Amino acid sequence: MSIRHAVVAALAGGALVITAAPAHAADTQAELRALVKQDAYPAALASVTGRHGQVRNFTAGVGDLETREPVPVDGEVRIGSNTKTFTAVVVLQLVAEGKLELDATVERYLPNLVRGEGIDGRDITLRQLLNHTSGLPNYTNFLADGLLPYQHWYGEPRTLLDLALEQKATGAPGATFAYSNTNYLVLGLIVERLTHRPIGEQITQRIVKPLNLRRTYFPGVGEEQLRGAHPHGYHHDDPKAPLVDVSEQDPSFGWAAGQMVSTPGELNRFFAALLKGRLLPANLEREMRTTVPAPELGAKARYGLGLISQPLPCGGVSWGHGGTITGYATTNAATDDGRAATVAVTNLPRTEEQLGRIQKVVDGALCG
Repeated sequence: MSIRHAVVAALAGGALVITAAPAHAADTQAELRALVKQDAYPAALASVTGRHGQVRNFTAGVGDLETREPVPVDGEVRIGSNTKTFTAVVVLQLVAEGKLELDATVERYLPNLVRGEGIDGRDITLRQLLNHTSGLPNYTNFLADGLLPYQHWYGEPRTLLDLALEQKATGAPGATFAYSNTNYLVLGLIVERLTHRPIGEQITQRIVKPLNLRRTYFPGVGEEQLRGAHPHGYHHDDPKAPLVDVSEQDPSFGWAAGQMVSTPGELNRFFAALLKGRLLPANLEREMRTTVPAPELGAKARYGLGLISQPLPCGGVSWGHGGTITGYATTNAATDDGRAATVAVTNLPRTEEQLGRIQKVVDGALCG
């Protein structure tokens, strides 16, 4: 989407949406185009929310490499591990209702299930699952040799857990941070055992509907197509091979750790609502922001209960998560004063430098 100096505004979901604006908005647009050109992403799209609720959306590249169709403004993308924050909110809401305890063990809710080499659910707490200090190995290690063979593979949650428990623990519970999708897989199983309802339904009823997020959803079993306007996602396991369109895929291997779909704008609305205290009572909001060092996510990154904090170059701290899944990567952050920014690209970054360039666009939008 090109930037014009005329401002066109409309009310959408209670936020002032500005599709064009001068000054720092033009900088964001230029940075997005540079990002696409330098790292050869088919498309990039971004949404930025200012302190007073004004929303600006941006696109660069093409939405479909075959037809050369434009990138849909605020299009749907697979949001990967941003799903973890939604799952964490559901867990903490259940804590607020007195149905779960943060420092209770996994064994209380899933007796005799979590066992393996150095792994014992009697020693792991829900808090340790939420902040990745449980020592549980990452079930998605099976994807290390390539993602494309699993584009249409359905992974039932208990099958995914078996893949994790075939590996040995990464450390003792509570000892150190080690990012593992298995933590949120187990949390999803706990929610379902407790509520007798699917985790996706719990996310929808407790978060998506109350916030009126009309394009945010947890795909159903076997649902491979994106429901609304979206840029196509692409992937190649071998960088020398042609890109493959992976827009249609079975995202079940992400499940409670990474299965959801949203738009950049709706992700901003979710994180802004969370930071404003609209989803959790104050005491559990504080628990969510109680962090541990997470150096594998960045030198100054810290991980709370489903939230990542990073210092901003202009001062202060941002909160978000980010996520990747085959064909899509999103980087996002929000601040306590209402600012929020999300950038999505339609191929996975492959280096720390590429990730850093996306983060720079997000930070620049927040600091502009």
